[in-house]
Amino acid sequence: MKIEQIYTGCIAHAAYYIENNGEAAIFDPLREVQPYIDRAFKDNAKIKYVFLTHFHADFVSGHLDLASKTNAKIVYGPTAKPAYEIISATHGQVFEVGNYKVKVIHTPGHTMESTTYLLIDENGREHGIITGDTLFIGDVGRPDLAQHVIAELTQDKLARHLFHSLREKIMPLSDDLIVYPNHGAGSACGKMMSKETTDTLGNQKKTNYALNPKMSEDEFVTAVLTGLTAPPAYFPANVLMNIKGYESLDAVMKKAKTPLNPIEFEATANETRALILDTRTAEEFAKGFIPNSINIGLDGNFAMWVGEMISDIKQEILLVTTLGNEEESMVRLSRIGYDHTIGYLEGGFASWKNKGFETDTIDRITTEELEKSINFAETPIFDVRKKSEFLSEHLIGATNVPLNEINSHLAEFPKDKKFILHCAGGYRSMIAASILKQRGWDNFVDVVGGFEAIKNTNLPKTDYVCPTTLL
Repeated sequence: MKIEQIYTGCIAHAAYYIENNGEAAIFDPLREVQPYIDRAFKDNAKIKYVFLTHFHADFVSGHLDLASKTNAKIVYGPTAKPAYEIISATHGQVFEVGNYKVKVIHTPGHTMESTTYLLIDENGREHGIITGDTLFIGDVGRPDLAQHVIAELTQDKLARHLFHSLREKIMPLSDDLIVYPNHGAGSACGKMMSKETTDTLGNQKKTNYALNPKMSEDEFVTAVLTGLTAPPAYFPANVLMNIKGYESLDAVMKKAKTPLNPIEFEATANETRALILDTRTAEEFAKGFIPNSINIGLDGNFAMWVGEMISDIKQEILLVTTLGNEEESMVRLSRIGYDHTIGYLEGGFASWKNKGFETDTIDRITTEELEKSINFAETPIFDVRKKSEFLSEHLIGATNVPLNEINSHLAEFPKDKKFILHCAGGYRSMIAASILKQRGWDNFVDVVGGFEAIKNTNLPKTDYVCPTTLL
């Protein structure tokens, strides 16, 4: 069977393309749809359907733009009622793509409309299942997200729906089916996803804790709800955009692709309430940046941290990027619904600096310097990693303020003495550093390499505890 997984690592997302006899279908497309159109053009095929497994929370799907540009029909499973025209498929309904068949299996649990698609080849052989967020490799979709949009859909209710969907609709299927999930490791839609992005259903029945046939319904509910962290704040907004519709990406990008010279950039920043977002690396940002800008680098979990740290999805944004990364920054923002970029600094930070405008820097030290020059009895240490990372191992005496909670813990950072800031590798601590700078702190240093570098020193650390044990 001709099926391609189109994987986007920065948000751990998998879309799927199938084609047969001149007809194609796309499953769970990202916001930017031209690559799917180009892929079908390469096969001289017409995109007939856009299948959605559910209303996505972690990204804005490209189904509306794709349907508009190709005249493809949008297909959701049962109970989906968006504000635009769709085919609301029934459980067991079969769609034809060339000589392939796509059978609808309604699998509520992650959300109520969640649907799995069974792929059947031209010879009538069942090939695989596109599972969306119902079944991952090593995990299942978290059942606590829908309640942030519809209050009565409690996580307990959805977990019980998921238990029955898996036991009654997925597990009876053939062991040799290939599982094609919507996400891999790094996604916030699950808690223990494998780095592998496909597997056989038979192997998942043996290794996935949630498919243990001896597990009772209550045990299942406890297992899937244990260890869940709060979802990123932008998730509910993305769900509503996917339900209600959104502005075309072409229109969003046209507005965002506004080059501003340093004078225009400064004037726009002063005249609007726009946030200056610098997407360069932590190393580049630390050496020089525009005062009051926030650093969230493209080289890390950009989408997740934008969603965590920029609370208003309608926030106007001015971009500072590495030369050549302007459009990539805009696209990645729009993937998660941040559609209000109003321009970018033409020529990058160098143009600002060369104009003689004010700049700022972040003081950084190596772990060698940390060992030699810091009096730990007098110098507070702030570790901005997740609580689970901190509990696993940390510097003795350090205070844990997870990055996503920093705005509610600003009072804990002293202004009358020097302090140390670090995360795991330097990415998150630079986000924290830029926020502290913006709020008036200038009495800290950031540790180059973070805790990964600290581990290789003789600095006093707690004994290591496996994160799995903590969970």
